[in-house]
Amino acid sequence: MKKLFIAICAMFMATSCCNNNPSQGCDKECCEQECNPVIETIMSRRSIRKYKDDVVPRELLDKIVECGIHAPNGMNAQQWEVRIVDNPEWLKSVTEAQVKAAAGTPMEKMFADPDMKNAFRNAPAVIFIGHKPGMCTQIDCGLMAGNMTLAAKSLGLGSVCMMGPLVFFSKPEGKPYLEQLGFSEGYELLLCVGVGYADEEPEARPRNKEVIKYVE
Repeated sequence: MKKLFIAICAMFMATSCCNNNPSQGCDKECCEQECNPVIETIMSRRSIRKYKDDVVPRELLDKIVECGIHAPNGMNAQQWEVRIVDNPEWLKSVTEAQVKAAAGTPMEKMFADPDMKNAFRNAPAVIFIGHKPGMCTQIDCGLMAGNMTLAAKSLGLGSVCMMGPLVFFSKPEGKPYLEQLGFSEGYELLLCVGVGYADEEPEARPRNKEVIKYVE
């Protein structure tokens, strides 16, 4: 796996012709084409909702989470906690509990997909993010999740940020699973990021640039 990281780093070094260090120079044509690896990653990232069954190496999950905790956060308080689940049996178990709890309710149709392996878009690994409720912590965790999704993309993985599947954890049926995540006292589950090898290539959805305005 060490060789994999070296190869990835070499690829980024080879493809990055623009940087913030004037001493290394910058190819004007390349910059005009936006061939900057960071920008390319941001612009090409998509929310993936179909995944292959391939297991995600823990070395890659570790790197994704490390990038996550390097996100900016208010007063550098770092009032967040992360739990990673890549155990398919645990994900299957929590999904079965959700299906059972949804029986006879409007939520039941959400679990009617015959291809559903787990409630997290079939992602083979799920990163759960908890926070200590405060003025900035939801924003902090959003920035953390953003870092994670971009890191996943840069490592050849797909990801999707989710809150919907977590509603179950606030119910009595979901309490045992929430306890298994083991968040510290005073921390609450906020969102999660599914990670895996993408089994789809969705097109980019249009963005409304009219919302951007300069104030003179």
